[in-house]
Amino acid sequence: MNGDMRTGGHPASGAHAQVERIDAVLFDIGGTIYDDERFVRALYRAIRELAGDVDEAEFWSLYDIERGSGGTALRTAFARRFVPGGDAALLHQHIVRHWEYPAEALYPDVRPTLEALARQYRLGILGNHPAQVREALRRDGLDGLFDAVVLGGVDTVEKPDPRAFRTVLDRVGVSAAQALYVGNRLDTDIRGSARVGLRKVWMLRGEAPPAPTADQLAEPDAVITSLTGLPIVLARLSNRPVPAAARVRGVSTAALDIAGQYRVRQRFAIVNAASVRIGTTLGVARTAEELADVATEQFADFVTVDLLEGLFRGTESELTPVGGHVVLCRAAQHSVLDGCPESVVEPGQTDRYSEGSPMSRALSTASPSRHWMEDQDIQRWLSRDPVRAQAIRRYRLHSLIVAPLLARGTLLGIVQFFRHQTPDTFDAEDLLLAEEITARAALSIDNARRYTRERNTALALQRSMLLQQAPRQAAVEVASRYLPTGSRAGVGGDWFDVIPLSGARVALVVGDVVGRGIQASATMGRLRTAVLTLADIDIPPDELLTHLDDLVLRLDRGEEEEAPSCKEADRGAEVIGATCLYAVYDPVSRRCTLARAGHPGPVVVQPDGATDFPDLPPGPPLGLGGLPFESAELELPEGSLIALYTNGLIGSADRDLGTGIERLRRALACAASSLEETCNNVLHALLPDTPADDVALLLARTRGLDASQVATWDLPSDPAVVARARQMAMDRLTAWGLDEAAFVTELVVSELVTNAIRHARPPIQLRLIHDSCLTCEVSDASSTSPHMRRARTFDEDGRGLLLVAQLTQRWGTRHAAGRKTIWTEQALSHGRP
Repeated sequence: MNGDMRTGGHPASGAHAQVERIDAVLFDIGGTIYDDERFVRALYRAIRELAGDVDEAEFWSLYDIERGSGGTALRTAFARRFVPGGDAALLHQHIVRHWEYPAEALYPDVRPTLEALARQYRLGILGNHPAQVREALRRDGLDGLFDAVVLGGVDTVEKPDPRAFRTVLDRVGVSAAQALYVGNRLDTDIRGSARVGLRKVWMLRGEAPPAPTADQLAEPDAVITSLTGLPIVLARLSNRPVPAAARVRGVSTAALDIAGQYRVRQRFAIVNAASVRIGTTLGVARTAEELADVATEQFADFVTVDLLEGLFRGTESELTPVGGHVVLCRAAQHSVLDGCPESVVEPGQTDRYSEGSPMSRALSTASPSRHWMEDQDIQRWLSRDPVRAQAIRRYRLHSLIVAPLLARGTLLGIVQFFRHQTPDTFDAEDLLLAEEITARAALSIDNARRYTRERNTALALQRSMLLQQAPRQAAVEVASRYLPTGSRAGVGGDWFDVIPLSGARVALVVGDVVGRGIQASATMGRLRTAVLTLADIDIPPDELLTHLDDLVLRLDRGEEEEAPSCKEADRGAEVIGATCLYAVYDPVSRRCTLARAGHPGPVVVQPDGATDFPDLPPGPPLGLGGLPFESAELELPEGSLIALYTNGLIGSADRDLGTGIERLRRALACAASSLEETCNNVLHALLPDTPADDVALLLARTRGLDASQVATWDLPSDPAVVARARQMAMDRLTAWGLDEAAFVTELVVSELVTNAIRHARPPIQLRLIHDSCLTCEVSDASSTSPHMRRARTFDEDGRGLLLVAQLTQRWGTRHAAGRKTIWTEQALSHGRP
């Protein structure tokens, strides 16, 4: 038996033994006459045209499964998997556009075998191939050997339809019993030809299965791996003498060079890896590292990525030579050798390229180039850079490609590809491949640069609007943290605030704006300003949230009116919304009043270490409108710790809220030397290195004012009591050692008590608070507030409140249920008692 032929499951003495001769031999084209790798390349290019970047592993996996079917079935399978709408006809049009048969695609055993067979048999072709195959046959001088060339999908229906086989039999002029068909696909060729009674020979090369089963090998009449074995098969199947001599005169070996197909697959793999693995993050340095990693796997032995320094800050930098040198920053490098010993600079350091170097030319021309290290221009460049020249000689770098990183018309840097372990130098196809993967990487780096710029802008805007330093106040000791998100989504709108109020009280605020980026930061700034303004008029927490809700609604309506009508469909992503928790703590009464709008409730740690999650009335998020907010009041002993936070602290994709809350409880309960240490403990216990959401945390430890620091008197509504009120106030200031404040305080008490008696209703109360400042308060049962005005020359009233405003640090009015309070604050030279 010939080494490249074996008889299949149909012996010569079987069903076909009565046929005396075979008059015609019919051939498939791909894998039999021409290398059908060209079809695979055309299929891949067509898929990429229609579907964009595809997973190369998925492509080859599907091809290995479907390649035996061929024709319409194979195209249908690929169209369903990759083409939008599953349009197999559209896929076929794109395949034909890329299908070509260059001269090197002709198998070397074809011409001598066909010329020998043409002297004894009629020859024909039946293949599912585009019309350009006829031109290839004419070019190669084979068209005259065939009596008929029938192309499925062009001249007739496609194989394995029996009508296709009958068409070629009619054109050759023989019956199926007198013809033999040679093909390399089991379903399309072998089983298809069997349906019309043709004898069949299976050619195991090209896209034939690499390891057919025994049952599959039994289906054809014979199996060959080269056309040189076909004459022997024909002799045996037609009961003719074998045309070779009986004795062995020599030994021949048939080999098929698959290096081209291997290189094509390798390049496909590199391009696919670049599309999948480069740009997985929005970090400039990380994207550069991904490019270097991918390029050193199957393409280069050493890769460097140098970028303009401004890219790391998200800015666009101009390429400015310094002293005749181009200065770039090494963003990443990778080598097949451990530690990149070929490099003369480390990542993060700058590298200088002299004028006339390949790198300078690539940057100035914005085009890639390839070089041998022995080229004269390379040697001239290295003569001016002895350190680099020594590294190249030591590690025997022999080939170089320099490719600029260019995206959207912006020059970002250069990539250098070196070879030293790989003996082959870079060729023209390698240059095209380097240009393609560099272009992909450049887009990803530019995206990372743009994201970095926007994120830095949003972060700078947000940090400028956040509380920079806690204001002086005596009610609580505070510590805070703000951590921006580490995700691609961008900086959010989390904020917190500490606002001193009248009567030694303090307001604690934490909020979270829906959305990301500059829009969220700007909205956060608006809301924080609104809270500061509303807190200044000293309204209760529930009323403050109601006013804030109205503001969010107005902001949202205003942006909807300004948005162009053509963008209405996109407005859903821009709707303004926020959550907020507002708390007011009074160190005199040691009570805290809280209200929330869709925000997580606080955590309270008692002085004895017990942890509590107060059940506050749930309020709707800001921006819904029409729903009320309610306040709750808590009694907090001195030394209690209250924690306010945003949901980014407790929420996470890898745990539920209950787990996050429990971790927060344990972290707050742990003993710590200071609130700053407690903040660090909380963040360490709950957050990864790069949080998926913004986090704001505000901790406040309560203080209480001693009874000796507060003096309160109930006064009758009698003008005669004003003098007694002044005297009681003076006596208290003397006891506190505040004689310096006596004159102003006497005037303030006299004015405020007189106004309350004349214009308000009892009960009337006078209160002095000695803390970091001296506070004087007069309360009454009236809802009317005094207004400062400029008195005319002959007016008898209107000057007292003006004097109060001029002599005190600040003054104001606050309202409570059934009461109002007029208050003033005076600065003290010695601070707290």
